[in-house]
Formats: sequence, C-alpha cells, structure tokens
Amino acid sequence: MWQKFSFYDFRVIAHYLGVLMMFLAAAECVPFVVAVVLGEWQPASHYLFGMGVALIVGSLLRLILPSPGKLTPKQALAVTGFAWLALALLGCIPLYMSGHYGSMLDAVFEGMSAWTTTGCSLVQDIDHMSIADNTWRFTMQCIGGQGVVVIALSLGLFGRAVDSSLYSSEGRSEHVIPNIMQTARFIVRFSMATIIIGTILTTAACLFIGMAPVRAFFNGLWLAVASFNTGGMTSMSTGIIYYHCAPLEIVIMVLILLGSINFTLHSEVWKGHIEHFFRDIEIRTLVVWLSVILVAFVATLCAAKIYDDLPTLLRRAAFTVVAAFSSTGFQTISVNQMTTVISSGALLIIIFCMAVGGSAGSTTGGIKVLRIGVLVKELVAYIKDLLAPASARQVVMYYHVGRRPLSHDLVRANLVVLLLYGVAFLITTIVTVTFGYAAAPSMFESVSMVSNIGMSCGIIQPGMPDPLKVLYIVDMWAGRLEYVTLIALLVSIIASIRPKRRVRAR
Repeated sequence: MWQKFSFYDFRVIAHYLGVLMMFLAAAECVPFVVAVVLGEWQPASHYLFGMGVALIVGSLLRLILPSPGKLTPKQALAVTGFAWLALALLGCIPLYMSGHYGSMLDAVFEGMSAWTTTGCSLVQDIDHMSIADNTWRFTMQCIGGQGVVVIALSLGLFGRAVDSSLYSSEGRSEHVIPNIMQTARFIVRFSMATIIIGTILTTAACLFIGMAPVRAFFNGLWLAVASFNTGGMTSMSTGIIYYHCAPLEIVIMVLILLGSINFTLHSEVWKGHIEHFFRDIEIRTLVVWLSVILVAFVATLCAAKIYDDLPTLLRRAAFTVVAAFSSTGFQTISVNQMTTVISSGALLIIIFCMAVGGSAGSTTGGIKVLRIGVLVKELVAYIKDLLAPASARQVVMYYHVGRRPLSHDLVRANLVVLLLYGVAFLITTIVTVTFGYAAAPSMFESVSMVSNIGMSCGIIQPGMPDPLKVLYIVDMWAGRLEYVTLIALLVSIIASIRPKRRVRAR
C-alpha cells in the first residue's frame, strides 16, 4: 500500500517550502551587500529584485497554512525534495539577469549545479562576471554543501516542528550529537571554522602569485568555499589551471579531503577518539580505494607522456583523483588533454573514481565508499559461508563509529542505491550518445552529472541541446537526493493523484 499525500499534507509542505524561500531571500543579502560595498549597482538591483520575488513567493506559500503541526516523515521527504528544485528555480533569477547566460534554462542549470555542488557551469564570459554574481554562485555552493535543511535547522527556521525525519531526508542518517538541532549546528560551525582557516591560506597563496589584495581575498574565499563543500565552481574560464600555484593546489586538496570525510568522524576526532577514525570501515575503504586509483592513474599518465617531470605529474595526478572521488570536479588537466592526449583507459579510471564518491554524511556525491566497504564485507562473508561447514554460523560485524552487525536489510538497501545509480548512469549515457556524442565522453559526462561531480570532457557547454540540459538538471537533482528519496516522493505523488478504482457491486 503506497503512502498518499492528503490536501493537508500539501498545505504543510507548502508552508515549509515558504520558510525555505524566505531563507533564500535572506541568503541573497550576501551578494547584495557585496555589490553595494563594491559599487556594482546593476547586480545590486538584480539581487534586490530576486529577494523581492523570493519573499513574495515564500510569504504566499506560508499563508496556505499559517500554523502547521509537526512534520511527518513523508512530509519531510517532500519538503526536502521540492526544496532543491525551488531553490534552483528562484535562485537563478539574479544570475539570468546578469546577461552571462544564453537562456533561462542555462541559468536554472547553473542554479541546480551550484545548490547540488555539482560545479559544472554554462556561464558565458565568466572572466568579466561581477564579484557579486560570483559571490552568489559560491554562496549557493556553501549552503548546498552543508545541506539546505541542515542550515535551516541550525538557524531554528523550522521551530520545534522537526524530528529526525527532516534531517535524514537530506541523505544524512547519522547524528553527530543525539539532538538534531545540535547536530546541524555542529556541522555548520565546523564547516565555517574550516572555511575561515582555508580562506586565510588560499588568500595568502593568491597574494603570493601577485593578485591585488581585494581580488586575492575574494578568489581565496571562493576557492575555500568550493573546495571544502566539494562544489568545484571557479571564477576563471580556465579553472584551477589559471593559478599555476603548487602551494594553492595542496591547500585545496587538504580542504577537499576534510569536506569528503563524514561529519560524524570529524566529531569523533574532536572528542579525542582518534582510534575510532582510523578503525572506521569508511576511512579504510577510502584509503585502499584511492591508493589503487592513484597508482593506476599515474601509470596511464606516464604512458601518455603529458608531463616532463615526475613531481608535476604526481601532483596533477593526485589533484585529479582527489577532485574526482570527492565530487569537487576541479580540473588541472585541460579539456583538450582529456579528449586528445590521455588514453581512454585514464578516462575509465576517473569514471570509476567519480562513480564511487566520498564518505556518507559528508559534502560529497556519488555512491559513497561506506556502501562499497559494506558490500565488500558482505562478499567476503558470503565466500566464507560457502567454504565453512554446514553447521557453522557466523555473525558479521563492521566498525563504523563503533561495532555494528552487518544486517541483510543494510546490504539490501546499499544494493538498491547501487542499482539506481547504475540505471541512472546507463540511461544518461544512452541519451547523451543519441545526440551524436562519442561513447567514452558520454559515459564520462553522465557519471559526472549523476554523481554531482562537475568534471567535463567538453560536452557540457552553452551550445549543447536543451533536452540534454534538462536531463542533466534532473540528474543533478536526483543525485543530490540519492535517488531513493526522489523516487519515493514521485511514487507518493502519483499514488495521491491517481483516481480510486470503483468496486462493482455484485
């Protein structure tokens, strides 16, 4: 029996979406203030208009049900699912008005990419984009990286009408602290502290390469935000390659790695339980996986003979692997090199790296290494069962913030997510190929979209077909919700609007 939404449910959902739209209006104050301080008056008017639209829409939605009760799990699911879409649609208005996007669809694509921290972009002439517009792009990545619901919970925007269902609906099943609101606040505080320290270091690196102080500060801030939140957008048309700074790349990699680790494990280290960190199946799986991928990728780059010296090759290889697995999407290997110089084998390695992703409960996308670690553990246990005597019975345990039993329900849930990602990869690749693109780049781009990575072989650009843009927007949206949430939401909506069958009297 499918759960259905009642008319009251839709009113509750509308109210809390209205709360988030008003939060969007408050978030747009950041680029508005930057525009006013720097004298960018035209962008300032755009954000003033955007705030007005968000406030009007938010107020109207809240009036649908002025005093809602406590959110149920299915209502929380809908609020989270629709929130990302609504934020992308309304948040892109100032970007479209900037004149740097060929169509409203391009601006929506940019908005969805920023909120979901995918990081790919359809912006035109980005080198001359205003500081305010760039600040908004990175503000969306910052909020999206933490999670819109997490930020809202930390600010108390939902009042007391919340429970763990709203927190979990955004793909976070583990609580750093037993209290939901305190957990959200820990995530936000830890993230802000890391971004501030990262901004100081990246700004220093930008000053070192000769940037003016104001420009160095904003570039440093944007890079720190995009790195820790694994967003991947940059303010330059050539991306990270523009900076040509090894110390900056090292700082960025450290920030990316910090953002790619489960916030629960960060909390364990903060509490002094360092042994829990190194014993965790997630960390061990991540270390083994990255080591294998890095060795294989270095070997393919050596065969391609792109770089003359080994240190540069190792640095670029490490940066690419870290950016790929973390769903950050920064590229120090140009699109031309990706398509014409390195081998198809190297592309395949990066595809696998992007598909797996980082830690669960972090800012990363992809399938997640925790799921891979659990499935490998189950595979080993299954082989042991085959070789063991018929009378033998084993209880399989794994270590993830304490010892846990490896249940069949957990394995089944992980297999379902793996299957859904695989189906999404396949469908997106087939559709991309039908538009005339080669198979290898199509596969690369599809995995990049579905896993919220943002790396590109050159397919993602303003001139690509509109249906493909729409498909990629859906991929980014569904990937951020890890597919299960979105499918459950769509099924519930369809079940709600489907007419009831009449029972014939005999």
